Order: sequence, then structure tokens, then C-alpha cells
Amino acid sequence: MRRASGLDFNRKKRKVNTGLVKEVTVWAGEILLTIFTAVVLVLFVGFRVTVVGPSMSTTLESGEKILVNRMSYKLFDPKQNDLIVFLPNGNEKSHYYVKRVIALPGDRVQIKEGVVYINGEPFEEKVEVPAIENPLLAEEELLVGDDEYFVLGDNRNNSEDSRYASIGNVKKEYIIGKAWCIVSPWDRFRLLK
Repeated sequence: MRRASGLDFNRKKRKVNTGLVKEVTVWAGEILLTIFTAVVLVLFVGFRVTVVGPSMSTTLESGEKILVNRMSYKLFDPKQNDLIVFLPNGNEKSHYYVKRVIALPGDRVQIKEGVVYINGEPFEEKVEVPAIENPLLAEEELLVGDDEYFVLGDNRNNSEDSRYASIGNVKKEYIIGKAWCIVSPWDRFRLLK
């Protein structure tokens, strides 16, 4: 019997299922696009922070995890009643603080008889908060400087905020982003207002 050597063009070619190849390619592309989108969102748009302490109770409780939108304040300025995440005095060794914006640049702030006044008018609270027992620095009228924000915790009598010299008015450059939603625990999942 003679042995065949060299190329044999008479062999049957295997048929490639082009439909299956296309489907696998589309799935792989979609998975890669999803992973890429998730990485971009986490790196450039948002990140997760754990709430430390009771200063934002009942809006946020200690130990809850929230998502922070860090693009928001690159495009827009914080507004009254926004929940912001910041590093006090830019201290990168500190934990992130979460507080509510009360007064904007150029506003005059004073706390009298437990009530916050902005430019001489009582501040319209977005959430129910207790009367402030100790106004500290805000006992006398304060002027909020350019690119600064006066912030308070929702648990007004158990919050280290702009009333304290150690925090003071928060400079915009120290604001990391806007608190967006609670992601953990799941039974508290909701968008923040």
C-alpha cells in the first residue's frame, strides 16, 4: 500500500458554524463592554463610603454604605440641602464625613434659639431635625466665604460639623462628591434626597 505524503486537497473541510461564532463574539463583546463601563463608573463617577457615627441619623445610620457621585460637583456647585461627602480640612488620613449643605458661598449664617438663620431668614429644612442646643461658632453671625459651604449633620445635637472650629466651613476643593444612595444594608436601599 502506498503512503500518501504532502498536501491532500481531497480531504473534507470541517464546516464552521458561523452563526455560533457570531453569537459568541457578540456575547464576549457585551461582557467586555459591561466590565469596561463598570470600571469607568467606579473610577471616575462614583465610589462607596461607609457612614461613621450617628451625626446623620435618621437619614443615614452608622455603618451604612452609600454610593457617592464624584462627577456631580465637577459639573455643578453644591446646593442647599445636598448631602455631601468631604474630607475635613482636606485631611486624607481622616474618614469621610457626610453632612447636609445649609449655607452657600456669600451667605450669612446664625443659629438663634435652636433655629438656623440664613441671611436673616429661618432655614427651610428638607428633613425633620431637632432644635440645636449648642450653636457654638454660629452663635454670632458667620459669613460663608467664596468656595465654602456651611454644613450640619441631621442629628444636630450629636454632629461635628461647621459649628466646630475643627471642621469650620467646608472648602469646595475638599468635597469629594454628592451622597447618592444607600446600598447596604439592602433593606435600607434608597436614593438620598
